[in-house]
Amino acid sequence: MRSIVLKNLKGRPVRTAVLVMIAAFLSFAVFGGTLVTASLGRGIDSLEERLGADVMAVPKEATQKKRFEDIILQGSTGYFYMDIAKLDEISQLEGVGQISAQLYLASTSSSCCSIPVQIIGFDPETDFTVTPWIKRSCGNELGQRDIVVGNDLNAFVGDKLSFYGVECRVAAKLDKTGTSYDTTVFTNTATIKELIRSSLERGMNDFSDIDPDRVVSCLLIDAADGYTPEEIMNDINLHVKRVKAYQSKSMITGIASSLSGVSGMIRTLIGAVWLLGIVIMLLAFTMSVNERKKEFAVLRITGASRKMLSGLVMKEALAVGAAGGVAGCLLGMLVLIPFGDLIEQKLSLPYLFPGWGYVLVCFACTLAVSVISGVASSAVSSLRMSRIDTGIIMRGDS
Repeated sequence: MRSIVLKNLKGRPVRTAVLVMIAAFLSFAVFGGTLVTASLGRGIDSLEERLGADVMAVPKEATQKKRFEDIILQGSTGYFYMDIAKLDEISQLEGVGQISAQLYLASTSSSCCSIPVQIIGFDPETDFTVTPWIKRSCGNELGQRDIVVGNDLNAFVGDKLSFYGVECRVAAKLDKTGTSYDTTVFTNTATIKELIRSSLERGMNDFSDIDPDRVVSCLLIDAADGYTPEEIMNDINLHVKRVKAYQSKSMITGIASSLSGVSGMIRTLIGAVWLLGIVIMLLAFTMSVNERKKEFAVLRITGASRKMLSGLVMKEALAVGAAGGVAGCLLGMLVLIPFGDLIEQKLSLPYLFPGWGYVLVCFACTLAVSVISGVASSAVSSLRMSRIDTGIIMRGDS
C-alpha cells in the first residue's frame, strides 16, 4: 500500500505539488501566526518586568516630546532633565517607599560617538529596577566608565566604546528583552554625568545650561505598604510643580491594547487561512477522485476492498499534509528567526522570540493540524469513492 501511495503521488507531480503548497501555506500561517503572537506576549511581559516601579515621574515639558512614552518605556533615544530638588521633594511625600533617579543621554552618529544609542544612568545605591536585571549578566559593581550594553548591540565584554570623547569599557552584555532596551547602554550615575559634561563642552547637548550634578531625568517610585500607586501619582501631580507622574501599568495599557489588536488580527487571519485551506484541499481531493475513477475501479476488480481504497486516498492526504506541514514550519522559522528585529520595528511593539522548547511544541502541533486537515479534507472524497459502481465505470457510463 505504501508503494502505491508514493507512486500515485509521484505519478501526478503537478497535483501533488499544488496540494503540498496549500498545506505548506496553511502550516506557515498557523505556525508563524502562533509564534508572532507568543513573541508579542513575551515582549510585553518582559517590558513590564523591566519597568519594576509603580510610578514614574518626569519633567512636564518632556511629555510633549515626540515618542515620549517610547523613551520611558522601551529605551528609545531621547533625553530631558529636571531639577534634582524634585527628588527630595517627592521623597518626602506620604506613601512614597523606594525612590531612585535615572539620567538619560542620547549619543549621536557623528565622529564623537562609536554608535548612536540611548544611554541610561542609574544610581547603584538606590536603584531597584535596573540593578537586579544587570546582576544576572554582571556580578561586579560598575566602575567609572564601565557600561553594560543591550543584547542587540555589536559590542562585547572588554570592548571599548567612545561617547562624546569619553572612552568606556563594556563590562557586561544583557539578556534579550525584545524591547528597545536591547540597543540601550546602561551605566552608573558618575559615568553618565561625565558623558553629559563632555556633550555640553562639545556643544552637542540640547540643554546647554544644565549642571549634571543638579539634574535628573526620571524618578522611579514604589508605593509604601498601605498605599496605592494611584494615590502616589495623584499626590505628585497635585503638589509637585512642573512634574508629571504616571502609573507604570497605565503606560503599558496602550501597548497592551495594540498588542491585543494585532494578536486578534493574527488569530483571525489564521482562522481564515485554515478554513480556506480546508476548502481548497477538499475541492482538490474531490477532483482527484473524479479523475481516478477508472483507476479505483481497476483496483476493485483486482481485489482491493472499498476500505483499502479509502485508506489509499487518506494515506495520500496524510503524506501531503505531513510534507506541507514540515515545509510550512521550516519556512516560518526561516522568516521569523532572522527577521525578528525587523518585525519588532514594523509592529512598534515589544517582541521577544520564545525559547526553542516552545518552538518545537508549536512545530509538532502545527504538523498535527496540517495532517488532520489533509486527512479530514480527503474523508469526503474517500466516502464518495467507496460508493463507486465498478461495472458502470468500466462500461464508460460514468
